[in-house]
Amino acid sequence: MFKEMQIEVLTGSITVQKAEALIVNLFEGVTTPAGATGAVDAALGGQISRVVAGGDFKGKVDETAVLYPDGKIPAARVIVAGLGKREKFTYDIVRKVAATAAKKARDLGATVIHTVVHGAGVGGLDIEKAAQAVTEGTILGLYRFRELKTEKDDRSDVHCLVFVEQDVAKVQAIERGAKAGQVVAESACFARDLANLPANVLTPERMAEIASNMAGITGLTAKVLDETEIAQLGMNAYMSVARGSHHPPRFIVLEHNAGTADLPCVALVGKAVTFDSGGISLKPGEGMEAMKGDMAGGAAVLGAMRAIALLGLPLRVIGLVPATENMPGGGASKPGDVVKALMGLTIEIISTDAEGRLCLADALTYAREWKPEAIFDIATLTGACSVALGSQAAGAMGDQRLLDVLVEAGDATGERVWPLPLFEEYDEQIKSDVADVKNSGGRPAGALTAGRFLRKFVPGGIPWAHIDMAGMSREDKGRPYIPKGATGYGVRLFVELLRNWEK
Repeated sequence: MFKEMQIEVLTGSITVQKAEALIVNLFEGVTTPAGATGAVDAALGGQISRVVAGGDFKGKVDETAVLYPDGKIPAARVIVAGLGKREKFTYDIVRKVAATAAKKARDLGATVIHTVVHGAGVGGLDIEKAAQAVTEGTILGLYRFRELKTEKDDRSDVHCLVFVEQDVAKVQAIERGAKAGQVVAESACFARDLANLPANVLTPERMAEIASNMAGITGLTAKVLDETEIAQLGMNAYMSVARGSHHPPRFIVLEHNAGTADLPCVALVGKAVTFDSGGISLKPGEGMEAMKGDMAGGAAVLGAMRAIALLGLPLRVIGLVPATENMPGGGASKPGDVVKALMGLTIEIISTDAEGRLCLADALTYAREWKPEAIFDIATLTGACSVALGSQAAGAMGDQRLLDVLVEAGDATGERVWPLPLFEEYDEQIKSDVADVKNSGGRPAGALTAGRFLRKFVPGGIPWAHIDMAGMSREDKGRPYIPKGATGYGVRLFVELLRNWEK
């Protein structure tokens, strides 16, 4: 599983640091370095300026240049990272820059890296937020899932990140930003680990064990309901998904600041189908191995709860994760079956591959126990949303005020969401002849009819938003701070949202 990184802040000149890898930066188009980069350039006799003048380094976001000081400064090597165009510079660019530079340092064998706070100088960014972004980008970019490999990777791990700052007055802000960035990024890596595990390892029971252990370490209150308790509560929609599997379901309930009635209360609900075969409505065999990640919404909630606890946010937050497999066993639901959900509504099951909404329906209703002022659910729910938005944004549906704050949090974190409509007319597609509602309205507007279905199970009067992250859960090629595999999407989105909840 992921390893925690040691983070330090040193005060002093960047040019006197004895470092395995010293990371500075430069904007695209700049020919005369200033600030910390200028100080290093001067100490190296203009070496950075010459590399720029020669056209070997242009300062693009995905670009690095490696220089060897030859004893002119104590650092073994200097890595110059491109910041891109100044007019397009953002905190998300800082994450990308930090990740690109950190991976370059690792590839060169560095285990400790020293860096400036990208963007806090001429970039004009807030130094605390920039330090958080550097930390996030570094940890997220260096992530590797090697839990199940027997062959060792020749590349060593970077175990320590050192910020170097000349101004003593800025140290505390950097420390605060670095601490927050570490908690958030490592919580996203926690979610990545869960989603990268195969389904024979991460069963619903094992997911509940991991969640309970994490809760014990972070101070969350945890409760896990077994199949008997789930059935006794009347969560028949959820149980209809679980009955085809040899692995029994587990309903995970986590609470931050449990019992504090004076704090604002928010509920997070995450779909956790640890393997989705489609059930009787069996999926095509090609690519089915990726369905181990159909629990990525639940992983996002668990990761967010971890970060919320460690950051000590002044909120009461409830995390609800219905974990199950969806398998075509002898007890599995069949198309045409009708079940009665916890809300009291009857559901005709048109497709057993529209199972996530059945799990979420009962979990959303169960959230009424806390009377939260808002409910957010997140799920790899529909291929339709992935077709609509690709891997650039998740779809969001629900109450407009919540959509607005989700969009803001998504823009800040790079985990973007895009609002989609929930017109009442979509209800026509999920009308059933034999039950109150059916669980699939067909291919047209598939993400939106799923959203309309979920809305029917939200406790009355509670603001709600649904996040369909189907296109965001996995990365096939690898990006600067999102390596190939599970992305951990949703953790940073929720944490940013809740850190600013009172605003």
